[in-house]
Order: sequence, then C-alpha cells, then structure tokens
Amino acid sequence: MTDLRKYFDANRKMWDQFAKDHYSSDSYKTEDFLKGKTTLNSIELDELGDVKGKSLLHLQCHFGLDTLSWAREGAVVTGVDFSEEAIKLAEGLASETGLDARFIHANIYDLPDLLEEKYDVVFTSYGVHCWLPDLVRWAKVVAHFLKPTGTFYIVEFHPIMWTFDWDANDDFNLKRSYFHKREPYEFEVDGSYAGSKIESQSDFEWAHGMGTVISALAGAGLHIEYLHEFPKSPFQQFPFLKRGEDGYWYYENPEIQLPLVYSIKAHKPEE
Repeated sequence: MTDLRKYFDANRKMWDQFAKDHYSSDSYKTEDFLKGKTTLNSIELDELGDVKGKSLLHLQCHFGLDTLSWAREGAVVTGVDFSEEAIKLAEGLASETGLDARFIHANIYDLPDLLEEKYDVVFTSYGVHCWLPDLVRWAKVVAHFLKPTGTFYIVEFHPIMWTFDWDANDDFNLKRSYFHKREPYEFEVDGSYAGSKIESQSDFEWAHGMGTVISALAGAGLHIEYLHEFPKSPFQQFPFLKRGEDGYWYYENPEIQLPLVYSIKAHKPEE
C-alpha cells in the first residue's frame, strides 16, 4: 500500500498543477463552455442519450467541464476527482454558470466510504484507466454506486494506443507492452498534452488491455450491452493523425484504420 500511496501522491501533485493550466488552455475550451457550448463529443452524447432528470456520477472528472455539460443536458450531477485544485476550479465553474452540481475531492477507491448515494448513471471518459492500478477494484466501485437497472458508460482511448511511441512524428512505432503489469510505468514529465508546463517530476501509469476492462466489469456483476471501437478520436493523440471534416482525428492512411477510441455501455441488473 505504501508504494501505491507514493504513486497516487506523485500523480495528484502533477494533476494539481495541470488543472490550473488546463483551465485556461485552448485544448479544454473553457471560454467556449462559459459561452454556453458543450464539451461533450457526439460519441458519448449519441450513445448515452437522454439524461434529463437522471442522477449522474462522473468519476475522474478533472475540473468539471464534462460534468457540467451533462448538467446542461438535464442530469443531476456529481463529479469526483483526486485533484483538490481541479475540484476547486469545478466548483468555481458551477458557481459562475449557475449550474447545479456537486463536486467531491477523493480518490475513487475511497469513494464508497465517503458517499452514500446511488445513481442512475455512472460515467467516465478519455484518459482515465492509465491512472488506476486495479480495474477489478475500480469496477466494484462503479457497480457499488449504480442503482438497480442503472447504466454505466465509458468512452476511453483504445488500449492498443498505449503500446505506441506517443512522440513519434512519422508512424506508429511499438514501445510498450499491451498487457498489465503490477508495477507502473514511470515517466518524467515537464508538461502535458494541452501545452502546460510544470516543474519536472515523475508520473506513474498502468496499462490495461481490453480483456481486463471487460472482465472487471462482468466480474462486478454488470451486464455488458456493447463494446464499440472507433477509428477516430476527439483528440490528436499522435502528430501524424489528420483531422476529418467531422472534427475527429483519424490515421492519415484511410485504407489502414486502427481503433483509437472504444466505448462500453453496461447496466446493473435488478436485485
């Protein structure tokens, strides 16, 4: 447990710094959100569907843009993140926009000890699994917070993307194993994908294959409705991806498409 605490503390320190910079980054479009636009993408909007009047728990919510965008869709939202700075910014956005939202500063593994409510929807998205050492425990947290017949929905970067060199400028070059290891990968970072610059430090990340994700959710008692894979991403994960007319990013060779993003929808059975 000591090692996990060390990893979590390092990652939390990094995300506390990133939160402030991401808030003002063009990548996160905070200004557009404050003008009334959504930060949700068509994938999750189309697949999760109507959330009006539904209670929604957003795990790993960062500083709340997507959480509050679901509030604009009519959901009754609660957002959770382990970064205290991110939660402060999320609360500020809720106040500034007048949107009704609750935000909780917590590591999601600790959340069952801090939160009693059950939800119609549990949601999480884009770049969440790599910060979690144990998906079996994560899936149990998801199931714990769902009402009977409640919906779990995740849209996430495809785990095959983890294996490639993220800094390659020409093509996909294999660099990491697809399969989970107990010990995390350690990276030296001084900035983020959104252009943020921070004091150089280590961060710690874990790989999780698709089988691990599906098995964890099924093992927690959830019924999988579908697994969808997409040859597109709302973010430019690699320099050589090309933006399509629909605003999504694709591999530059249209004849060789790879899964960049996946989604899973599941539900908790009736008791």
